[in-house]
Amino acid sequence: MAEKKTAKTENKAVKPIVLTDNVTGDVYVLEFSRDSVKFAESKGFDINEFGSKVQISAIEDLFWYAFRMHQPKTSKADADKILYEKLGGVPEGLVERLAELYLAPFNSLIRDEESSKNSQMTVDF
Repeated sequence: MAEKKTAKTENKAVKPIVLTDNVTGDVYVLEFSRDSVKFAESKGFDINEFGSKVQISAIEDLFWYAFRMHQPKTSKADADKILYEKLGGVPEGLVERLAELYLAPFNSLIRDEESSKNSQMTVDF
């Protein structure tokens, strides 16, 4: 589920997840940046382990980390409340989409041959 894809398939942007609270009108945008991924890594999150042994805490954590890019002050408790009370659990396909969003910053680092031609540096290895 959480495989890093080839560079050719990665130029396609992954749309963020938008959650709208129908009662309060609050809107939450779930997405990842390099900084939010680094935050998750600093907390011990490993996306490679996520696919092999999905745990409730891992799903909760991934959901919370997705708030960090646009709503950095959202607490883990608030994210859990949204997940369990407002969403009523994990909608089908949400975990896979969160994993795609998490991998987007990694995949933006991998460039194909065509985009390398526009680089200001040459790499010989």
